[in-house]
Amino acid sequence: MILPPRVTPRAFERLAEIGAAGEGKVLRVAVEGGGCSGFQYEIKLDEALDEDLVLESGGEKVVVDSVSLPFLANAVIDFSEELIGARFTIENPNATASCGCGTSFSM
Repeated sequence: MILPPRVTPRAFERLAEIGAAGEGKVLRVAVEGGGCSGFQYEIKLDEALDEDLVLESGGEKVVVDSVSLPFLANAVIDFSEELIGARFTIENPNATASCGCGTSFSM
């Protein structure tokens, strides 16, 4: 059984601040081939599809497609604000290595 990723309250709060749900948008988290480590995350505001896994809190939604789900099993989707900027982040226990930018990883 694949454990779905978990979304932190801080990530849902940021989505509410952005006003994504009010525009009919969700946060899509996907895994694609590429990047300097073999796989890379794609994180964007998008529309939900019927086949997506939907993680929801307070009317805000994060979706993951079925192909990306095994790569994101038991991962934590968060929002981070640092001196260099603010962004959604993924803590992925399945990644064996990642690049310095945090958007590329290998398994």
